[in-house]
Amino acid sequence: MSAASVEIWSGKDRADENFPVGSALIRPALRPHIHAFYAFARNADDIADSPVLSPQDKLARLGVMEAVLLGRAEHGAPSARTLRASLAETGVDPRHATDLLRAFRQDATQTRYAGWDDLLDYCRVSAMPVGRHVLDLHGEDQATHAPSDALCAALQVLNHLQDCARDLAALDRCYLPLDLMEDAGATIADLRGGAETPGLRRVFTALLDRVATLQIQAASLPRRVADRRLRLETAVILGLSRRLARRLRRGDPLAGRVKLRRADFALSLAGALRYLP
Repeated sequence: MSAASVEIWSGKDRADENFPVGSALIRPALRPHIHAFYAFARNADDIADSPVLSPQDKLARLGVMEAVLLGRAEHGAPSARTLRASLAETGVDPRHATDLLRAFRQDATQTRYAGWDDLLDYCRVSAMPVGRHVLDLHGEDQATHAPSDALCAALQVLNHLQDCARDLAALDRCYLPLDLMEDAGATIADLRGGAETPGLRRVFTALLDRVATLQIQAASLPRRVADRRLRLETAVILGLSRRLARRLRRGDPLAGRVKLRRADFALSLAGALRYLP
């Protein structure tokens, strides 16, 4: 572990994400703060997802990130120090960032999920804090939290479906609920094949049906958001989540990564314009 920094970077950045992260739709004054939160989350995620670090090393590094974030240490995690300054400037509570660290600690030690409720509990610390941080940064009413939580959980599950084969191959990690796998007649070993089995397709469909329910719960989010630019961004993200879900219903994530295309972003932006007053 470097004396200067415990952080490692996979090379992935905001441009590699499925969905906008502090895009040009966000007020310019707030974009640096969203980018600071993203950089912190990206570095912590890269630690948790490292194929070479031991679980103990991952936990130690994440502990340093938390210590710097909360002011218990000054050095060792530059992105945490930058986020600490952002939080001090904006007054946003650090609990969203510390919740993310809980998720990454879980990733360092847990590789299987027994059921949907277990996966949703994981989403409560891995995905929902992201939306809440952005909403709190904008000073939005807490009434926006519930639909935001639903949208963030939907995005997380979609990402798990996209990466199910890669997660298993690289980290022996599987987010697909084991009870759904058993009910569908699928096994973990099926994820190592080059194409989905009928059992895996049943698992994917069951999870996409749950995602659809989450998207229904999230549908009110854009209209609840007061900030005009953030309202547009949330509407775009909601539209992209629906388009990605449709692609995953038709595509095989084992045969190749099912992902959004440039046209999906343009069409989602066009569809979001109806939320502007």
